[in-house]
Amino acid sequence: MQSVLILVDVQNVYYTTRQAFGCHFDYNQFWAQATANRQVVNAFAYATDGGDEKQRQFQNILRGIGFEVKLKPYIRRADGSAKGDWDVGITIDALEYGRDVDVVILLSGDGDFAILAHHLRDKYGVEVEVYGVAELTAKALVDSANRYVAVDDPLLLRR
Repeated sequence: MQSVLILVDVQNVYYTTRQAFGCHFDYNQFWAQATANRQVVNAFAYATDGGDEKQRQFQNILRGIGFEVKLKPYIRRADGSAKGDWDVGITIDALEYGRDVDVVILLSGDGDFAILAHHLRDKYGVEVEVYGVAELTAKALVDSANRYVAVDDPLLLRR
């Protein structure tokens, strides 16, 4: 049985799924698919915390599925722009925990993670699986993975 580390870039998943499909991502289905016949060593979901009740409910759903939810404050700058990405945190955890598993699963389309995926494969000898929305996932990230899974039905919550 393969051991896995799951890393979820919640903001990226939310925005890419909404932009491409106009709906939400099905984290329960993702968990079932990604963990089938595998042992989950760690599963982290990285999100921003804007302090609203709906976000807290969603975070509790993620915890109920099996994720450890890591939060950072959603920062709104004086110019109106916002910041809340987790790239460094995801990378640190991947390097910290990735050496002790067979597979690292990254749910993100962010091309900045291509270097990380190469490092995990080359230095740690682990397989890297990337899940992302096809038209919004960086080609460099797709190319850096051992396996790429395009987010589509049944990984979507359509109403």
